[in-house]
Amino acid sequence: MKPAFLKDDDLIADIESARKNNTDTLHTWWLGQSGFLVMSAGKTVLFDPYLSDSLTRKYATTDKPHTRITEQVIDPSKLEGIDIVTSSHNHTDHLDKETLTALFRANPELSFIIPEANRAFIADRLESDPAQPIGLNDGLNASVKGVQFHGIASAHDELKTNEKGEHHFMGFIIELGPWKIYHSGDTRLYGGLASSLKRFNLDLAFLPINGYKLERRVAGNLSSQEAAQLADECSIKTVVPHHYDLFEFNTADPADFENACQSRNVSFHILRNGQRLSVER
Repeated sequence: MKPAFLKDDDLIADIESARKNNTDTLHTWWLGQSGFLVMSAGKTVLFDPYLSDSLTRKYATTDKPHTRITEQVIDPSKLEGIDIVTSSHNHTDHLDKETLTALFRANPELSFIIPEANRAFIADRLESDPAQPIGLNDGLNASVKGVQFHGIASAHDELKTNEKGEHHFMGFIIELGPWKIYHSGDTRLYGGLASSLKRFNLDLAFLPINGYKLERRVAGNLSSQEAAQLADECSIKTVVPHHYDLFEFNTADPADFENACQSRNVSFHILRNGQRLSVER
């Protein structure tokens, strides 16, 4: 199993150290799969955390085992000081009851951002108050604790809406102090995605790179080449890849992403689980 760059008390110490310089500097930690902790301007946002082994246990005796290949970085009950958490869609590695329940206990004032279309499903899975989360849809925005959120539709594998036209798969752009940051959730390329992103002049984007393979029997994502292409088309200042190095059957080689970015002169950072990226304005 691949070791985390930092984990447990060492990771908490690094987060608290950065919190002391939480002004215009943007701090980002990759927590595994699609989970990112971002901090700036006195606010801390946690995107799509999966911090348990619930899927490994669920599929242990099936023909699609979810064998973990990188160690978990932290017990979610120890992650305090979080202002906002997101779930981009209903798949367990983005909406994990064990992770979210522990986070809510550790952060009683935590705000929860979701796709509006998933409200009833989320309340059922988490056994929680349906009115608790803040729901967004494509093109809608909300100010949450001083952080501006914008909803961006995602296609996993395709755009999926309910009878009201609300999207089940979402990405989120946040304006965190002076920074504009995009978390894609899970998505493939679709017509209109690049034009939706271009208008934000993004400083940082978290894009999946595990691609799509029919034999995996799961919905797909951007490939390394597609992620680099999207970043290039949208003039994104820095890209960090995600959705790899968690499960053995559904991963990617970040070296392919590195090569794709270098061929397009796209700025990128490849993080290890539990590693911090700090960017000065």
